[in-house]
Amino acid sequence: MSLPIIYVVSDSVGETAELVTKAAISQFNGSGMTLKRFPYVEDQEHIDEVLSLVLLDKAMIAFTLVKPEMRTYIKERTEKEGILAVDLLGPIMDQIQVFSGKTPLCEPGLVRKLDEDYFKKVEAIEFAVKYDDGRDPRGILKADIVLIGVSRTSKTPLSQYLAHKRLKVANVPLVPEVDPPEELYRVPIEKCFGLKISPEKLNNIRKERLISLGLNDKASYANIERIKAELIFFEKIVEKINCPVIDVTNKAVEETANVILNYIHKGRP
Repeated sequence: MSLPIIYVVSDSVGETAELVTKAAISQFNGSGMTLKRFPYVEDQEHIDEVLSLVLLDKAMIAFTLVKPEMRTYIKERTEKEGILAVDLLGPIMDQIQVFSGKTPLCEPGLVRKLDEDYFKKVEAIEFAVKYDDGRDPRGILKADIVLIGVSRTSKTPLSQYLAHKRLKVANVPLVPEVDPPEELYRVPIEKCFGLKISPEKLNNIRKERLISLGLNDKASYANIERIKAELIFFEKIVEKINCPVIDVTNKAVEETANVILNYIHKGRP
């Protein structure tokens, strides 16, 4: 006796339909059932082809079709042919429509698009961590955005914020005693952004940082003359690179990010 066959039919990849069907089969210890997946079934002719195979195999169907006309067609055809068919997606879509009052998009493959979007975000976040604070200059030329500035100009939080927008960001601290990595001068200027800040604001930020670490706020790190020297060095570097410069003195991270995003999308600061 041949094993029972379930045809998994979808207008997209069919992963959702197969996963749900396997979950159901698991409740029968598998029962020696066979699954056959038919993805990208997008028109009535394709449905007819699948149904002819279903009849030959005396199989049943589990399907996820988002277009109402396709769902109606496969239901009418399976009823006419006496084929057992289960609509895995339609009923819950109908109930969500009633519950929310919203109309579904009825566009195949949206779950996969959402998954891809999620993984791009994760990849961007991991990139920001890996290439944070000039840790590895190789990331500079791989990045979508490169941020440069002296210490405590919000480079790291800004990198993470932009990563959640699926942008790969590397940031490079500028210190007078250390030459910037050579890669920095090879970045297209439209990808590089300098972050400047007033000496007084930076002085307050650094003092608070030292205090939070239990250190003496009189350290050179928070010395106003040292800060001015760092900012002069910063100005020299951004002038050499000729990249856009954003004053972050009184800006929240979100505001600075919006300036950068606006520049990227519209080509102006």
